[in-house]
Amino acid sequence: MKFKPKKSRSLSVREGKIDATTIFTVASQHIPTVSQEPVKSLGRWYDSSMKDTKRGQETVELATEGLLAINRCGLQGKLKVWCLQFMLIPKLLWPLLVYEICSTTVEAIEAKINKFTRRWLGVPLDLTDVAMYCRKAKLRLPLKSILEEYKCGKARLLSMLEDCEDPLVKTVQPTIKTGRKWKVVEAVDEAKECLKIKEVIGQTQTDRKGLGSSTAKWWSKAEGKEKRDMVINEIRLNEDFRRIQKAVQQPQQGQWTNWDNACLQKSLTWNEIWHIAPLRISFLIRSVYDLLLSNANLKERKRTPLVRYAKAGRPQSMS
Repeated sequence: MKFKPKKSRSLSVREGKIDATTIFTVASQHIPTVSQEPVKSLGRWYDSSMKDTKRGQETVELATEGLLAINRCGLQGKLKVWCLQFMLIPKLLWPLLVYEICSTTVEAIEAKINKFTRRWLGVPLDLTDVAMYCRKAKLRLPLKSILEEYKCGKARLLSMLEDCEDPLVKTVQPTIKTGRKWKVVEAVDEAKECLKIKEVIGQTQTDRKGLGSSTAKWWSKAEGKEKRDMVINEIRLNEDFRRIQKAVQQPQQGQWTNWDNACLQKSLTWNEIWHIAPLRISFLIRSVYDLLLSNANLKERKRTPLVRYAKAGRPQSMS
């Protein structure tokens, strides 16, 4: 094997500070420093700072550029949302997984994504994110939250490191930094405790299922990947529970939480969205979350009430 100095990198540290004056040579060839040329290893870039602060800013810029590029294309709104869900978000999840990016930065990225998603779906800008991502809502949309995927990815990574069979990895406690607002270690521990409590309570029958029809997997009998999947599913349930709590506190857009159970849930799939007109999709969302341009809503927003034209052609108030 031949040593190639140009493809190698060097880093000199003196008294806790990076020394850029020291240059290493091999066979009269200089080895570039990490400050001069950052190096990429296993999908991760390393520079002289040895920190991921800049990576978070780069991810935000990447998300902004991707959203603007999708917005400039001449596709319909629902096609733009598809490009966002299956092209841009998977591209952003990898740097969010390998770098130590805090959850606050991910929330800022999701706020930008929600802004463009509302515009492409033709719904008001004040539509809550519960309407887009909650699985328990009366109208379920096939959209995934980048914040939820970020949390699930970090939890899966922590579980894989804890369950690793390599003795060297076991001796080192995994440290995954996600900021002070949300900590992955606490989230995984809470999910495990919830799974243990559910096993103590036992299986409860719901809907029209008969006794003993459930085939739930218990925490004590699961192993390896099954345990990781159970933890991830529990974190997703906690995110849905948090969204429902937020919906209950919303007097207008959260009215669906008070509806009778006889009102069945409408779950839209991408196959159905392809065959639905964009205005119909917007109408479905507006009607479920009480965002139609009715007189009551316009009065609430302090606007002019709607005007209905009679057969004679004269304007007639709808009040």
